[in-house]
Amino acid sequence: MLNTVIFDLDGTLLPMDMEVFLNKYFTELSFKFKDYFNPKELTEHIWASTGCMIKNKNPRITNEEAFFEDFYKRVVHKPEIISPLFEDFYINDFKRLASATRKEELMQNTVKILKEKGYRLVIATNPIFPKLAINQRVEWAGFSIDEFDFITSFEKMHFCKPHLEFYQEVLDNIDKKPQECIMVGNDVEEDMVAKKLGLKTYLLEDCLISRGNNREEVDYSGSYMDFNSFVVALPSLKEV
Repeated sequence: MLNTVIFDLDGTLLPMDMEVFLNKYFTELSFKFKDYFNPKELTEHIWASTGCMIKNKNPRITNEEAFFEDFYKRVVHKPEIISPLFEDFYINDFKRLASATRKEELMQNTVKILKEKGYRLVIATNPIFPKLAINQRVEWAGFSIDEFDFITSFEKMHFCKPHLEFYQEVLDNIDKKPQECIMVGNDVEEDMVAKKLGLKTYLLEDCLISRGNNREEVDYSGSYMDFNSFVVALPSLKEV
């Protein structure tokens, strides 16, 4: 029986144009590290180490460890100099990226309905950012982190999307079976792949990301308005 709704974050709970967001992200990050890297160099290092992190499937290495292990092999600067700058960036500078996103009141209402009906709520964002950055984005979307039972981040997760191991790790953390969950996201390839584990899937199309035409893993699809209607029609678990 469905009792848990698992949400993607960017483009799902938090509407955004990913290209605009990433351009602003690298602009701000390059300014922060201007004394150590030129913008092109820093961007290339970040993307390369992110790619290494995404490919990592060693269950004994967190995404954070995978990223920085690769990153510090690429740069000459020592971790004790660079790591504090990363932390300071996410504490003091990352908030400026909020202007590249917007709140969606309809989604806020939808989440409220789910909570009132007794569903467990989870955020399964691709854990390539630290907790500091993810929690801020949750708040930009108009939510409190306390509204969710579990939120992925690169400090705690060992896999990334679109690996099925990522979704299995989410299920393990929330102690749920696939048939109890529905994955809601805007990325056909990275979010809907959860169906292969047995989860139901809902593709939100307002900020759609699709790299092809294959929708075999999509159970339901629609706009924010359509998803709201879908949730309204769900049974209340408090009456069961």
